[in-house]
Amino acid sequence: MANTKWSIDPTHSEIGFKVKHMMFSNVSGKFDAFDATAETEGDDFENANIRFSAAADSINTGNGDRDNHLKSGDFFDAAQYPRLEFTSTAFKKINESNYELQGHLSLHGETKPVTLYVEHGGIGKDPWGNTKAGFTLNGSFNRKDFGLTWNAALEAGGVLVSEEVRVYADLQFVKQA
Repeated sequence: MANTKWSIDPTHSEIGFKVKHMMFSNVSGKFDAFDATAETEGDDFENANIRFSAAADSINTGNGDRDNHLKSGDFFDAAQYPRLEFTSTAFKKINESNYELQGHLSLHGETKPVTLYVEHGGIGKDPWGNTKAGFTLNGSFNRKDFGLTWNAALEAGGVLVSEEVRVYADLQFVKQA
C-alpha cells in the first residue's frame, strides 16, 4: 500500500504545556509557531512516522516578562537552540482509539526518549472536501533531563518551578494529495 502524507492544520491545532508554580498551582503555555507531519500506510495511523517542531522563541504564556525569561539562557536559550523537535520511533495502537507514541525529543541541545499518549478522534471530510484526522496528545517529561535546571528555592521550602513538564496537544492533520 502507498504511503500517505499528512500535514498539520495549524488553525485547528494547539501545542501546549503546564508546569507547577510554587508547587501548588499551574502555569500554562503554548507555542505559536509549530509544524508537524505524519506519514502513514493509507489512512491507518498505526506505525505512522511523525515529526514535530516548534520555534522556541514562539513560546507564549500570556506574560511577556515570563516569556522573555523562558526564551533566555535560564531555560530554552532560544538564541542558541531555536527549535524543539520530536521524531517518532513507534506509534502503537493500544485499542480502537488510543495509541502510545514513542520518540526522541530534542530540546536545549539534548535529545532524549519520551513516551506520549494519543487519542485518535477520527477521520472525516471538511466542507471543502479535505480529509482530516484529529488527535489529542498528552504526556510529561523531566525538564532537567534536557538541561533546563534553573529554579529558585522558596522560603517555606520547595522550589518555584517543578521539574515535571506536562505536555498536551490538540492536533488536526490534513491528508495531502
